[in-house]
Amino acid sequence: MKVPNNVVWFEVLLYLSLTLDALSVALQDRSSIEGDLLAPMILEAGLILLLVYFVHLAARKRKNWPRWVLTALLVLSVFSLLPMLAENGLQIDSAIEIVSCILTAVGLYCSYTGDARGWFNA
Repeated sequence: MKVPNNVVWFEVLLYLSLTLDALSVALQDRSSIEGDLLAPMILEAGLILLLVYFVHLAARKRKNWPRWVLTALLVLSVFSLLPMLAENGLQIDSAIEIVSCILTAVGLYCSYTGDARGWFNA
């Protein structure tokens, strides 16, 4: 069965967003963190891999619930980004995070519209 164009856009845009998230994690300033620096990075990498799996479940396995989880996580990301921008202003990692949120939002929009509507099972 041919994958609808909007689902392909959803998949590509979310994978690009997750790639930028991985880049953002790599560029984070960790100079103020005391103790083990490896544990938070492993946790963040694990979360990114879990989100990659959710995109796969939605786009290829036609599951609906991962789209809703990704949508909820986008909302949480935006709400966590706002105080960071207010406190630190626009820096390289926050700029990457903004672009990542935009890519995610456009990708999720594609997954809910157009020829993607009938693709996802409940």
